[in-house]
Parts: sequence; C-alpha cells; structure tokens
Amino acid sequence: MDLKLNNKNALVCGSTQGIGKATAMALAAEGVNVTLVARNREKLKAVLTELPGNGNHSHIVADFSNPRDLQEQVIKFIEKNHGFHILINNTGGPRSGAILSASLDEFDNAFTMHLKCNHVLAQATIPFMKAHSFGRIVNIISTSVKEPIPGLGVSNTTRGAVGNWSKTLAEEVAAFGITVNNVLPGFTETERLAEIIKIKANSTDTSIEEMTEIMKNYTPAKRFAQPEETAHVITFLASECSSYVNGINVPVDGGRTKSL
Repeated sequence: MDLKLNNKNALVCGSTQGIGKATAMALAAEGVNVTLVARNREKLKAVLTELPGNGNHSHIVADFSNPRDLQEQVIKFIEKNHGFHILINNTGGPRSGAILSASLDEFDNAFTMHLKCNHVLAQATIPFMKAHSFGRIVNIISTSVKEPIPGLGVSNTTRGAVGNWSKTLAEEVAAFGITVNNVLPGFTETERLAEIIKIKANSTDTSIEEMTEIMKNYTPAKRFAQPEETAHVITFLASECSSYVNGINVPVDGGRTKSL
C-alpha cells in the first residue's frame, strides 16, 4: 500500500525514545521530512543520525513543562523553514499513584504537559494544514481513555481530558481535510513500562521478573508490544489512506482492553 506520505512534513513530539522515536523512524522510512521535538539536544542529534531515507530532517529543543515557550519555538521554526502536514502529540506520562494521594501540582503538571501542549501545538500547526487542505493530528495517549488503569490516577484523569479535547477538535477541523485521532498503546516495551513494573513489583513484594510475567498474562497476546508496532498504526493514521478516519480512539494493546 502506498501511504502517499513522500515529502510531507511531520512534527513528532517526545521523539528521542520509545513510541515517539519509533514513529519518527517509521515516518522517515515513508519519505516524510521529520522534525523531532524533545528537551535533550544531544539525544535529538543522535536520533537525527538514525532516521532513514533522504528526508530533510531537523529538530526543535523545547520543554513540555513550558507550553508557551514550546509554541514560540515551533512558530519560529515554521516561519524560518516550513509548516507541518502532520502533528504527532506525545510526551511522558505522569507519576504513578492513587488518585486520592495526588497533589494539585501533579494535576497541574500533567494537564500542562499533555492537554495544554497538545493545544498550543495544534494552534501553531493547523493554519498550514488548512491552507493545504490536508492535516493529520495523532495523539498518543493510553488505553485508560476507555478503561481507567488502577494506580494511575493522575494519568487516567489527564488522558480522559485529552480524549475529549481531541474529539472536539476533530469535529471543528474535519471540513478542512484535517483528521484528529488518538492511538491508545497498551503494555509496550519502553522505559515507562519498566518504571511501572518496578513500582508494582515493589508494592506487592514481587520480583520484577514475576511482575513482568503477570502483566504479560493480562494481555490476550501474552506479550508486550514493541514500539514499532504502535508506530505502524500511527503512520497509517498520518497518511492519505486514512482520510475518512476521524475522531476515533485506536487501542494498540494486543486485545487487553475489554470495552468495545
């Protein structure tokens, strides 16, 4: 299948590791000009050297704890270089823990890094998408949009807000050839999952190896996903082939989510 992505421009957030990096790699392999966004300059430079293809790749150094600065950096880049046909919203999840013990600062930080940053990036990139009658916004969220996950109180709350923001935006921009969809990763072999396994193991007096097997058995597939498996779904949603797919939540979880 020709995804018709050659020479499209994509802004990929949180792209120095995990699903973000895998998505950048997958898009670059389809001929996309990829601009990486993260806060660590050295890691960004390292990933740039790994991107496949002959695209015009670049990077932006920005901290998602400061949405206004993030927006300014992206707008400056657009003014000096080019706009974006594709926006991949992605950043690290909030700290694990029960919702009742969460502080107000934890909620503030989570909403800032996820909802506010997604919003300012959409505002910065959508004018170019409208002008070209083509746009793809894919938000990497969590299966907790459909089923809250025990022990991830702040994350569950924030992901739900992003899901509703996304659905609302999808309806507002669809007439301009722009789609907005959410990918909901399940257990994926990333640093984030390793952290969650360690916390669960410590809280239940279980070894990391035992907890790993327990969590694999939560999933009908009996294994964790590789970041590349989720990246392939994101790449499809970013393509012209997904032009009539809009405003949906796509679990990539090996069948773990019970709800329809």
